[in-house]
Amino acid sequence: MDNLLRLAWRNLWRNKRRTWLTVSAIAFITVLMVFLITLQLGSYDLMIDSSLRIFTGQMQVQREGYLEKPQIRTVIPEAQAVAQRLRAEPALDQVGVAVRAQAFALASSANRSFGVQVVGSEPEFEPKVSTIPHQIKTGRWLKDLHAQEAVLGSTLAQNLRINVGDELTLLGAAMDGSVAATVLPVVGIFESGMIDLDRVTVTLPLATFQEIFGLGSNAHAIVFLAPDLKQLPALYTEVERQIPPTPSLVVLNWERLIPGLKQLTQADWTTGWFMYIALIAVVTFSILNTFIMSVLERTREFGIMLALGATPLRIGSLVFTETVFLALLGLGIGVGLGLVIAGFLSVYGFTYPGLKELMGQYGLPGLIYPQLSAVSILLGPAVILAFILVAALYPALRIRKLEAVEAIHAV
Repeated sequence: MDNLLRLAWRNLWRNKRRTWLTVSAIAFITVLMVFLITLQLGSYDLMIDSSLRIFTGQMQVQREGYLEKPQIRTVIPEAQAVAQRLRAEPALDQVGVAVRAQAFALASSANRSFGVQVVGSEPEFEPKVSTIPHQIKTGRWLKDLHAQEAVLGSTLAQNLRINVGDELTLLGAAMDGSVAATVLPVVGIFESGMIDLDRVTVTLPLATFQEIFGLGSNAHAIVFLAPDLKQLPALYTEVERQIPPTPSLVVLNWERLIPGLKQLTQADWTTGWFMYIALIAVVTFSILNTFIMSVLERTREFGIMLALGATPLRIGSLVFTETVFLALLGLGIGVGLGLVIAGFLSVYGFTYPGLKELMGQYGLPGLIYPQLSAVSILLGPAVILAFILVAALYPALRIRKLEAVEAIHAV
């Protein structure tokens, strides 16, 4: 075995130019795969984090069953007191925590009426879990918890033909089934970047919402936003430990809150691999051509080895081992260079023209940070290695058909 390895390694350098060209091709596709995969996973983190920061938050505490059937009666009792206890926990010191209440109502201006989602927010804490308070296009954010005022989305304001300073009429059903009605001045118009949200959302101070809809001190959700998505598993465990045992409250992560977002990234990941496989296949065929030419050039050499008693299996193993060495050398160089590039960008970020301007409009970062992990770094090289080894089987198996006499006399 040792002789086989030494002979295979020595044979690689009989034609140094061809060896380095092949190694360079393998290294190039490896660097490309490491860069693209880590960047793609990093872009998912940016997309998910940016989407969650707009309104939903990364995690929520709700009453069991509210997510599936959001009824106004399915409340968290004393929600603000629960949230205040959570904010006091040292483990949640850097985490945004805000209480929300939600109901559906008919919003009317002087000329038009539309069905809307009314959200009761804590003006002090909402900016820590949502970008909406930072995206006021006209006017200002809510002043305090008891203010009699409203902020609404830009598309809804346009549909209602309403501006800052105008009055908005809300008509809905209170928690006890009575009529909830009020007239509030509009003090701000926001543009979140999500048209569906801007089209239906009216935000009120939480205490004002509770008064109008008869919620008392209850609410429907406690929203959480951590500085980094990687903190969510620990945050989930801590919040689940801290919430009161009764009534039946549940902790929901973003995958439960917005399942479509997870499905979107999975679909894009699958689509991306079609491109990656095609790219790897093209490079593999070019490398296979090099392997075949190498075997054809050494036909006389293999004939002599057969005549001296070497078995086709041993010669095939020699050729296959040479391929393994060649692949590992190229992959090693490629992984090293790819790791350097991805590591640099994971610190300083990657952007392209227009990204910063686009994300900056909504108060979101315009940099993609490649995701570094064993899977993101080694998955691409592992697939490349598998393709190369499969390709190497063809020239190795051709040796089984060689006859010693014919091979020796081959031109």
